Amino acid sequence: MLNIPKNIEEAINQLRHERNAVILAHYYQDEEIQDIADFVGDSLDLSKKAKKTDAKVIVFCGVKFMAEVAKVLNPKKTVLLPDIDAGCSLEESCQPGPFKKFREKHPDHLAITYINCSAEIKALSDIIVTSSNAETIINQIPEDKNILFAPDRHLGSFLSKKTGRKLLLWPGTCIVHEQFSERELIRLKTKHPKAVVTAHPECPSNILDFADHIGSTSSMIQFVKKSNAKEFIIGTEPHLIHQMRKGSPEKKFFPLPGSDGKCSCVNCPFMELNTLEKLYLCMKKMTPRIKIEEKMRIAAYKPLNRMLEMSNNPKAGSLNLNKSPADLVA
Repeated sequence: MLNIPKNIEEAINQLRHERNAVILAHYYQDEEIQDIADFVGDSLDLSKKAKKTDAKVIVFCGVKFMAEVAKVLNPKKTVLLPDIDAGCSLEESCQPGPFKKFREKHPDHLAITYINCSAEIKALSDIIVTSSNAETIINQIPEDKNILFAPDRHLGSFLSKKTGRKLLLWPGTCIVHEQFSERELIRLKTKHPKAVVTAHPECPSNILDFADHIGSTSSMIQFVKKSNAKEFIIGTEPHLIHQMRKGSPEKKFFPLPGSDGKCSCVNCPFMELNTLEKLYLCMKKMTPRIKIEEKMRIAAYKPLNRMLEMSNNPKAGSLNLNKSPADLVA
């Protein structure tokens, strides 16, 4: 086993230069990883950054599906993930076999799939979305088109209310956002009556009902920055607060707790698998590497690219949605 250098940050920076590498980190990563990354963002931000980078090596500090997106968009680049076991409960809740059967039972439905899924599920989908762009993309779909949404039923339910569209929902959920307690939220609001609540749409509806703002992680950061409020209750994975404090150091933030008000169950256990030591080792050894069979990669690329096109130019109407869902992914 390789020895970990005492000045690990300096060693990572040296490897970054030697490997011509870019380090991307999700907002849910530990603070020390966020601080050493070249770019920190949400799923949409990171997808765009991954597609545009000139670096030969992409080190993705997040979870496996995010690193897979980087590989799908950059087949000739080396994509590393510090811990290959950094998965996602939403990805696990939606397996290719059952999802394929679900699609076959509803052949007249367009499959709009949340990015929190495997490359195999993306390949079976028509359009990929993130929490940042899902509403914009759904609003571009003609009203006579039936839509199924997977894998997060809470996000799907929220989007159905926002867009007025009936969505056929896959029953997946995020283990982090499922843990938030309505009772603890009320207790926290009672203790801090001036605090404004901002929450991620992966939260159950009983939590969202209390929110003054609902949005993606990047949207939550911008809301906090622009708000005149001085105190905030944060309804998502608490590592996001690090960026909020950096952008608004004069404000106070209270993470929404789990059921007993004390547990760390609202920390994503998959995101926490990545550490600064594993980041160093993966760059030193150039492993674990993300590998995707080319036929699968091409199939997954199509709905991802549609997402990027529809996000960047929402009025372009670049998709011919008069085709059947099967034709769209042909």
